[in-house]
Amino acid sequence: MATTMQKIKDIEDEMAKTQKNKATAHHLGLLKAKLAKLRREILAPPTKGGGGGAGEGFDVTKSGDSRVGLVGFPSVGKSTLLNKLTGTFSEVASYEFTTLTCIPGVIRYRGAKLQLLDLPGIIEGAKDGKGRGRQVISTARTCNCILIVLDAIKPITHKRIIEKELEGFGIRLNKEPPNLSFRRKDKGGINFTSTVANTLLDLETVKAICGEYRIHNADISLRYDASADDLIDVIEGSRIYMPCIYVVNKIDQITLEELEILDKLPHYCPISAHLEWNMDGLLEKIWEYLNLTRIYTKPKGLNPDYEDPVILSSKSRTVEDFCTRIHKDMLKQFKYALVWGSSAKHKPQRVGKDHELEDEDVVQIIKKI
Repeated sequence: MATTMQKIKDIEDEMAKTQKNKATAHHLGLLKAKLAKLRREILAPPTKGGGGGAGEGFDVTKSGDSRVGLVGFPSVGKSTLLNKLTGTFSEVASYEFTTLTCIPGVIRYRGAKLQLLDLPGIIEGAKDGKGRGRQVISTARTCNCILIVLDAIKPITHKRIIEKELEGFGIRLNKEPPNLSFRRKDKGGINFTSTVANTLLDLETVKAICGEYRIHNADISLRYDASADDLIDVIEGSRIYMPCIYVVNKIDQITLEELEILDKLPHYCPISAHLEWNMDGLLEKIWEYLNLTRIYTKPKGLNPDYEDPVILSSKSRTVEDFCTRIHKDMLKQFKYALVWGSSAKHKPQRVGKDHELEDEDVVQIIKKI
C-alpha cells in the first residue's frame, strides 16, 4: 500500500509541476491515466473471490423511494440536520467525530419516502483510504443525491476539499456522463474521430491513454470538446454521476453581507439546522434534484388514491416501469392502461406499456381476462 501511495504522490507532484499547454497535453493525459489506475488499486483491492468493488460501505439496507447522503467534515451539523428532518436520533456533541457509523432516517415528503443517511465526518485523504473514508464514500456512491454539508463560519475551501475526495472515488457531482463513444475491437488500431473542433485531446494523447490500459484497438468518437479526464472516466467505466446540493449550515452565525456572497454559489442552499431555518426550502431543493415522478393509482370503479403514489425515477417512468414497481408479475396480466394527466393527449388515453408518464399522472391498469 505504501509503495502505491508513494507512486500516487510522485505523479501528483509531477502533474503540479507540469505546465498545462498543447505541448504537455500528451504527457499529462498519460499521468492522469496512471493516477486513475493507481487509485483504483487502493480503493477497490481485488477480493479472494475474484470480484471487485469500490471498497466496503456501511451495512445499511436500502429502503424507501430514493436515498440521500449527508457528507461533510466533522461537526458541521449533519447529525442535527438528520434529527430535524427525520426525527431519527443521531448523537450531537460539540466535539468532532461524534458519529462513528452510518445513521439512517426517513423523510416523508410529497408522498415519497426518502432515506437520509448521516455519514461519519470525512477527513482530507479519505479517497486514499485515510480514516473511514473508504466506507463513507462507498456508501455515498449508493445514494441518488449527495448533500455536502458546510459550516458557514469555516473556510469555503472545505467545499473543494470534499469535492476532491468524492471525485477521487469516482463520484462526479452535478455532471452528465461524457458524450463520447468508446468501443473496443479486435484489430485496426485506434480510430479517433470527432464531430466538433478539438482543443483538449489529440490522437497522440488518446493513443497514450489507451496504451496505459493496454488497449490497442478501439473506435473513439467525440461529440463535444472532451478532455483526457472524460476519456479516462469512460474507459474506467465505474464513475457515478449524481446531483449534489451544497447545504451551508449555521447561517445564523454570519452577517447578511456574508450570506449574500455565499448566495452566488451554484447548487447552494442556506440553512440553520439548529434553528430550523429554511428546512422547507432544503426539502424542495432535494425533491427538485432527485427529479422523481409521482404516479397515482386508480382501481376500476373507484377514485384515484392520492395518499400513496407510486414513485418512479425520471429515467424510468414508462407504464412498464410503473407495473414492475407495483408487482413483478403485473406485466403478465397487462392488457392496456388508461391514463389521466399531462402525458395523456385526451382524458383518459388508452396506452401501451411503452407510454412515458409525467408527474402526478393517474393510471388505471386493465388486465387480460
